[in-house]
Amino acid sequence: MLIIQIIGLCVMAYLLGSISFALLGAKIFGFSDPRKAGSKNPGATNVLRLGGKKAAIFVLMGDLLKGIFPVILAKFLGIPLFFQGIIALIAVLGHIFPVYYGFKGGKGVASTLGILCALNLALGLAASLTWLLVAFVFRYSSLASLVMAVSLPGYAHWLKLTPLLPSLFLLTGMLVLCHRANIKRLILGKENKIGAKS
Repeated sequence: MLIIQIIGLCVMAYLLGSISFALLGAKIFGFSDPRKAGSKNPGATNVLRLGGKKAAIFVLMGDLLKGIFPVILAKFLGIPLFFQGIIALIAVLGHIFPVYYGFKGGKGVASTLGILCALNLALGLAASLTWLLVAFVFRYSSLASLVMAVSLPGYAHWLKLTPLLPSLFLLTGMLVLCHRANIKRLILGKENKIGAKS
């Protein structure tokens, strides 16, 4: 029974994660397809540049909630923490490789913050504060995301969330790989700052 529940939750997490609120936002708020304009990333930061604050908030909340829901359901069903981490990882995987959009999605940052808050509120707050602090000081969303990503295993160890370490190490690797182009632009000094118009 447990295995069936875990498999079902993994499928749900992937399908929910595959929903692109950036593309939904483009239709609702009437801005350009974020896959074809700006940084060409269907995420909240690019939507902020293309569609403004209201659109970005819509996308951010949608991406947060689609990661939160399957993890909260897993908690309700009493799924062990290790498997909650796997389910959470798959939700972010759905965002990055969405089945509905030819497996070409966003970078998974907002979804990651959502699943972290659902897994453990202290872990989610630590990650969110890290992102906010780096973003406030340096004004680079990508840099904030990278620093947040590499800090996750350390935060989990500090909070004694050992069962989450395997999924968090994989998540860190995924997020860093998704930001390869950003890393190059940061090194070259060509990365767009938060709030900059595309």
